[in-house]
Amino acid sequence: MTSLDIGMATGRAIWRGISTAIAGVGDGWRRISRWLNRVMPKGLYARALLIIIIPMVILQSVIAYVFMERHWSLVTQRLSAGVVSDIGSLIDVTRGYPQDADRALVRRIAAERLGLTVDFLPVTEMPPPGPKPFFSLLDQSLSEELRRQIGRPFWIDTVGRSALLEIRIQLDDSVMRIFARRSAAYASNSEIFLLWMIGTSLILLAIAIVFLRNQIKPILRLADAAESFGKGRDVPNFRPRGAREVRRAAQAFIEMKNRVERTIEQRTAMLAGVSHDLRTVLTRFKLELALAKKSPETESMKRDVDEMANMLEAYLSFARGDSGEQSAPTDMAAFLEELKLDAERHGHKVTIVFHGPPVVTVRAAAFKRCIANLVSNAARFAHDIALTGHRDHRYLTITVDDDGPGIPPHLREEVFRPFLRLDDARNQDEGGTGLGLAIARDIARSHGGDITLENSPLGGLRATVRIPV
Repeated sequence: MTSLDIGMATGRAIWRGISTAIAGVGDGWRRISRWLNRVMPKGLYARALLIIIIPMVILQSVIAYVFMERHWSLVTQRLSAGVVSDIGSLIDVTRGYPQDADRALVRRIAAERLGLTVDFLPVTEMPPPGPKPFFSLLDQSLSEELRRQIGRPFWIDTVGRSALLEIRIQLDDSVMRIFARRSAAYASNSEIFLLWMIGTSLILLAIAIVFLRNQIKPILRLADAAESFGKGRDVPNFRPRGAREVRRAAQAFIEMKNRVERTIEQRTAMLAGVSHDLRTVLTRFKLELALAKKSPETESMKRDVDEMANMLEAYLSFARGDSGEQSAPTDMAAFLEELKLDAERHGHKVTIVFHGPPVVTVRAAAFKRCIANLVSNAARFAHDIALTGHRDHRYLTITVDDDGPGIPPHLREEVFRPFLRLDDARNQDEGGTGLGLAIARDIARSHGGDITLENSPLGGLRATVRIPV
């Protein structure tokens, strides 16, 4: 193997290692992203609060750390150095005046000039070290200064008495015990600083909450208006509010709403004209047939004209979509009772069950036609029909069950296509236009819902209408 081959193999190995490392970093980042997506709140209000709170907490933490590490540490070191320097001066006085046997001069200087309480104990072993706080600048600073300035065995207690510090230093013939005020060696304003930091954070957080609520309200109003318009309800009092971007989105929604309404009005006017012209021709046909002599041919033509009139009504209704009707509160329990009576008049056995508040805001005539199409579809192929209604705080659900032959699962979406007729055991609009289920789903979707088909507990087909309330 030549040196060139060795170099190429080494390069390929290095490249594979780099690729593996990059792939590992990518997998780790994807796992972190999925975890964040699960943990992070989904609402804009909560996310905006986090955007404000997290930088605030980080900033306050950095400030507190820097303040404690720089200011408190420096001040505590200097105060501790001053106390230890005073203690060193007292030790020098004790050595310089051996004639002061009872050390009265040292005690007087310490009490009057230095604010320290000093006494002398017999030479004994130092007490065992006491418990040390987990984080204490004072304990660290005092120990360091005593080692640096005094250089003798010592023992300190910064925990036992809250307001005093006890320091013991071993001398040649005695042990000097000093009591000093904690405030003389330690900057003890940490509580004030923390309270001030927390208080200002809470005030800023309250201001942010109020501001965000006012910014989120226009977005929620826009969402409610879009949802109401999607359900076919009017939005009379909606107008753009809030920030410039929200106003722009609201204005775009209003313009879209106006364009959709103009398109619907134009289509309705066109369909009204077409309906009038075709009905005029059909009426003329009926009059001519009524004046003609009765014969098998004229009777057949009358049936064809009647069928054409029915087909025309179905086509126009499907194209129009009952869009001109306004939504209004409707009693669903009474509505299902009417459908039951209609089906029973045609010899079918119908049962009704309704749960929850019955009054729902819908386009009554359109929704009645939606359910009536499902009931007539069931009545055409079954004898027993069960109507079940359920209304909760979010949805109205109505199911139509029958004991007919049903529809194969692979055709349950196909039957909603306009003008489709099945050749299997069941046809949703036998002898008609093939628009029954298509019109029903169109009405359900115009209310913001949908229709699904599945197997029924009665053995036939279950049609489920679900719309938001």
